[in-house]
Amino acid sequence: MNPIKTKLLEQVARTILASDKDRAIVAVDGVDGSGKTSFADEAANTLQGLGRPALRASIDGFHRPRALRYARGRNSPEGYFLDSYDYDTFRRDLLDPFRSGARLVRTARFDHRTDREVTTAVSAPDARSILLVDGMFLHRDELMDCWDFSVFLDVPFAVSYRRMAARDGSNPDPDAPENHRYLEAQRIYLRRCNPRDRAGLLIDNADFDAPRIVRDGPRRDR
Repeated sequence: MNPIKTKLLEQVARTILASDKDRAIVAVDGVDGSGKTSFADEAANTLQGLGRPALRASIDGFHRPRALRYARGRNSPEGYFLDSYDYDTFRRDLLDPFRSGARLVRTARFDHRTDREVTTAVSAPDARSILLVDGMFLHRDELMDCWDFSVFLDVPFAVSYRRMAARDGSNPDPDAPENHRYLEAQRIYLRRCNPRDRAGLLIDNADFDAPRIVRDGPRRDR
């Protein structure tokens, strides 16, 4: 791994460890294509290298059924922002049990690709595990009290959509009609929830190999 990235991940891991909680929950947020999953995986590996158990999960394991996700229309940005995820189940099955010290937690409840419930995604966290959750919209109002620490990976849409095109074969133009639902939903989120300001750590992740800390701590002058 690039030494610049290694150093940053170690800094992030030590910041997380500074809370000294037996169990801590960390959010890794960002727009589509910002590198959330990779960053959370690497942060978990870094924590484990420092001697702290880490558990991984994603909000993507807590989608709502297709009929509910598209109830406002298949092209609705509001529908994507408001209806994609089942936050009640997310808290009930993962966050609350993990924080209370439960021996078993569910790390996923619904597979949006098959539109079916998941029953086998169960993990047994260590008594001092750190849970790292990646996903979209994690700094929205109803989740802000869930996190002991949070990261927002800041990446311009022009960059993130090129990444997704290379990964998924999608259209690299953010303003292409087929991207409208998702792009505008993310703009709604950025405008309404100000995740760049709310995050405990704001990281410029436009260059995967050389991420850069922009701000340490949420903005106090919002």
